Amino acid sequence: MSKIIKPIWGGRLATTAKVFGAPVSSRREKSTVPPPAKYGGRHTVTLIPGDGIGPELLNHVRELFRFSCVPVDFEVVNVCSATEDDINNAITAIRRNGVALKGNIETLHTLPASHKSRNNLLRTTLDLYANVMHCKSLPGVQTRHNNIDIMIIRENTEGEYSSLEHESVSGVVECLKIITRTNSLRIAEYAFKLAREKGRKRVTAVHKANIMKLGDGLFLQCCREVAAGYPDIAFDAMIVDNTTMQLVSKPQQFDVMVMPNLYGNVVSNVCAGLVGGPGLVPGANYGRDYAVFETATRNTGKSIADRNIANPTAMLLASCMMLDHLKLYDYATMIRNAVLTTMNETQLHTADIGGQGTTSEVVQAIMRNIQRSSRPKLYISNSML
Repeated sequence: MSKIIKPIWGGRLATTAKVFGAPVSSRREKSTVPPPAKYGGRHTVTLIPGDGIGPELLNHVRELFRFSCVPVDFEVVNVCSATEDDINNAITAIRRNGVALKGNIETLHTLPASHKSRNNLLRTTLDLYANVMHCKSLPGVQTRHNNIDIMIIRENTEGEYSSLEHESVSGVVECLKIITRTNSLRIAEYAFKLAREKGRKRVTAVHKANIMKLGDGLFLQCCREVAAGYPDIAFDAMIVDNTTMQLVSKPQQFDVMVMPNLYGNVVSNVCAGLVGGPGLVPGANYGRDYAVFETATRNTGKSIADRNIANPTAMLLASCMMLDHLKLYDYATMIRNAVLTTMNETQLHTADIGGQGTTSEVVQAIMRNIQRSSRPKLYISNSML
């Protein structure tokens, strides 16, 4: 039937669809190939609602997918931050399906030191080593800076997030920061490949090698080695504290940025704030075999949960990145265009970016924009007539 009835969504990428476009194809070790479509052309995706605003935002994603007839079925796995079996079930489901869409899982600092972040366990167990976020100014959102277009590549599995710490004697804690040559070369290679495939001109490595001469020094050296193989792309390096100052004073100077885990956490939040806040920017975690999509800044939004005021934009755009990964490009384009049209042209905004719209009102407006866009046409072969 897929050869006989074929949806056509009109033109390919419209102008607004160039924002938050499809991620770089993963050709770092072996290509990360999306799982084959199952059940008559449909894909199964693991859905992890998470905590805070995650469940309500992902319900809106499912609602929008049904409205748009997206050929994706969700396998829902609820993860509790305090129960180990739940995260193991989620990891098993992702291994089975290859792709996941998730809300952030709360990590309480009051839990015992032996308790590991469920988000971190997910990334390290599945070796989702590359966290990618694209921070780009949106015409409909008023911010202090304009013309920002930064891609942030964060090493996702080691550094200070290695969860290796202990109290050697009472009152003295040692926390180990792990930097390896293998993983540093791997994330640097990913950053330069992405830069080349996206037509970018410069890669900036963020570090603190002036103080951590061995750890960050190794990361910086690996970036320099990889840069030598990409003479068409300029390379520079910047100390992390100077980086944060430069970001808030002249962010337009940055193009692609690559950095270890903790610096990536800080820089990604700064960049999200520069373009309007955490409700606007999607994120993706890529490994050799699996991909997990979520909001870029990994907030739970617990204080605004179940109040119908959360901005759905970041989660909806993350779902579009997921559709691109599954090679469902026309569906991704259609939804992405509707989301950005609602924000930039319809000007219906939630409170976090100065509007008065509710979450459900924004989603309804997106649906109306989809309805007004090109509808699918059915092509029927002569054999069916």
